[in-house]
Amino acid sequence: MPQMTMVQAINLAMKEAMREDPNVVVLGQDVGQDEGVFRVTEGLLKEFGPDRCIDTPLAEAAIAGGTIGMALAGMKPICEMQFDGFSYQSLHQIEGHARRFRNRTRGRLSVPMVMRFPYGGGIRAIEHHSEAPEATYAHWAGLKVVLPSSPRNARALLRAAILDPDPVIYMEPKAIYRAFREEVPEAPETMPIGKARIARAGKDMTIISYAASLRAALEAAETLEDEHRIDAEVIDLLSVSPLDSDTINASVRKTGRAVIVHEAPRHCSVSGEIVARIVEESLLYLEAPIKRVTGFDTAIPFFANELTYIPDAGRVVKAALETARF
Repeated sequence: MPQMTMVQAINLAMKEAMREDPNVVVLGQDVGQDEGVFRVTEGLLKEFGPDRCIDTPLAEAAIAGGTIGMALAGMKPICEMQFDGFSYQSLHQIEGHARRFRNRTRGRLSVPMVMRFPYGGGIRAIEHHSEAPEATYAHWAGLKVVLPSSPRNARALLRAAILDPDPVIYMEPKAIYRAFREEVPEAPETMPIGKARIARAGKDMTIISYAASLRAALEAAETLEDEHRIDAEVIDLLSVSPLDSDTINASVRKTGRAVIVHEAPRHCSVSGEIVARIVEESLLYLEAPIKRVTGFDTAIPFFANELTYIPDAGRVVKAALETARF
């Protein structure tokens, strides 16, 4: 199997889908001639032409609205918002139309679209370029929200998102776009949206994470085992809507302890929902309070202080030890 970065794997998923189905199109600012700000759409214009790899004006609401119209007309559009913070300009279209059409038409119409964008911090970017808005999108019924953590699952989950009959928000953790390579099968592969995976098996505590933060969780788990003889299980959520409560609670019932890690702010976050579900379904199995390791309840700072904001393995280890020693 070839070794790929996440950028290459996401690019492969789009090329495969476009080759298989002429109704699949890609649109967004600079996705064609410039091949995307991170080169994720490299080669699409050359192979598929300007009718299927469409450069748009800098107008996120129009990009999202056009994508919804294409989907309602029978196409399978993939739109790109150039950065996470710019996706907010499309919220009226996504909240007011994309997520509502199946319910609005009592199932007569659906919106098989994907909105993908670079997500999160860690690249020393300026304001509006390092947002973590997953909880915003996860709050709205009718949307699926996917956050891959590696090249292989990024390719498989994007393929699943393109095939899905409903709108999917596909958030690409830009900090790990090219951070490492992974074997990706030559044959097309999909993964079910809404199913978490056990990234590392363990018995003493459960660490729950997703996207780029998974690397900090896995590094912390290795430190806990090597230095403290604590065997941590690490869950990679892969999507936050649907949220895989079954996998989370099965692990917590086994280990009795939980630590949740993500870079988004803590207030009204995905971690709060996870805590609620554990308390509702597995409270009597807990042997210690649940710990959260998150971004702070501020705007993500500029690059000089960015790495103090984003959870690292050291912060995860500290929280895990507090939980283990309770």
